[in-house]
Amino acid sequence: MIESTTRVLVQGITGRHGSFHTGLMLEYGTNVVAGVTPGKGGEEVHGVPVFDTVEEAVDETGAEASVVFVPAPFAPDAVMEAIEAGLDPIVVITEHIPAHDTMMFVQLAEEYGVRIIGPNTPGIIVPPERTKMGIMPHQVFSEGSVAVASRSGTLTYEIVHHLTEAGIGQSVCVGLGGDTVVGMTFIDFLEMVEEDPDTEAVVLIGEIGGSAEEEAAEYIAETDYPKPVVAYIAGRHAPPGKRMGHAGAIVHRGQGTAESKEKAFLEAGVEVAKTPWEVPELLKEYL
Repeated sequence: MIESTTRVLVQGITGRHGSFHTGLMLEYGTNVVAGVTPGKGGEEVHGVPVFDTVEEAVDETGAEASVVFVPAPFAPDAVMEAIEAGLDPIVVITEHIPAHDTMMFVQLAEEYGVRIIGPNTPGIIVPPERTKMGIMPHQVFSEGSVAVASRSGTLTYEIVHHLTEAGIGQSVCVGLGGDTVVGMTFIDFLEMVEEDPDTEAVVLIGEIGGSAEEEAAEYIAETDYPKPVVAYIAGRHAPPGKRMGHAGAIVHRGQGTAESKEKAFLEAGVEVAKTPWEVPELLKEYL
């Protein structure tokens, strides 16, 4: 999805989070070429020029992809501006965006053929390319051949840390986002990395709530997915009906439980780790 040469634009670059994480993205090697904050055109952040509009930034710098740090009330308009400019992917870090707003820009992105990651995502990182878009702590990642997709941010970092400590590097890692409505899904991710010659195995990190994991399990079974997949489901001990931080992580009327997701994966031939540190052990069977 992104390479070391991908020309990245940061929307909301002059804000506290946008500025801080732009610095870290540049430090890692990401090719950040522009920032956008209306009314701040002409300024610079970490040497990156700031423009008033996405259209102007694209015309001046040839930006190809966007990462959005814009506050929730203004984020949907920012995302739609990026979609209409043809930026791809668009990584929406912002949380607390109303679901109906997300549905609007996800639908628009589909019409434009643009990939949305998030919202409420830590982003995407490609260790072999030394590039990332988002807030992932790149220190725990290492170059390798395991693709990781996750609905949980901090749990991603923990499992990747265990992978790196076990000598298992990553080809790509995507935070799908913890909201009830998101752009890229587990199935989209599986389709993407199936064609990647640098990916030998896949890790899916799910959590309670929704049906994304069950749908992924069905897809794996129906397509006889050619690469080994290992899963982990968070929220095994969560009380039913209690919201667990993420908007999407709530069990309702017995649906979306950790047990139902684990059962679906096992029936599809996917091994499921009981603990985060068990993931590397299961992967070693295939690498």
